[in-house]
Amino acid sequence: MRIPDELSVLDRQQLRDVTMEDEELMGEVILALLDDTSKQIDLIDSAIRERDPQKTMRLAHYCKGACANVGANAVAAVLKRLEQEASRQAFQDCSASLRNLDFELQRLRSAAGDFLPTGR
Repeated sequence: MRIPDELSVLDRQQLRDVTMEDEELMGEVILALLDDTSKQIDLIDSAIRERDPQKTMRLAHYCKGACANVGANAVAAVLKRLEQEASRQAFQDCSASLRNLDFELQRLRSAAGDFLPTGR
């Protein structure tokens, strides 16, 4: 069992393991993850503004699992923190984590650039 390094933007070995070292699939998986997580940000933001802890936790948990599965550790760590903040109804902290999530997604996009199709 691999123990994720939460500071690692992208655990390339985890991504290779999940995709059986298929580089084309690696790009598809990362692109799908980036697209889906970016869409979820709006939903998480809405749940935070509505001060809905259950919805916020559910959305963060969903995204966290997807990110952790492919080795997007830094993004998963932010989502884990956001999930914990929502459970405490610390919505101001959730908002700060959401801003950090956007930053970590940009870092992930940069770190995964060699897997992504040109122009994405």
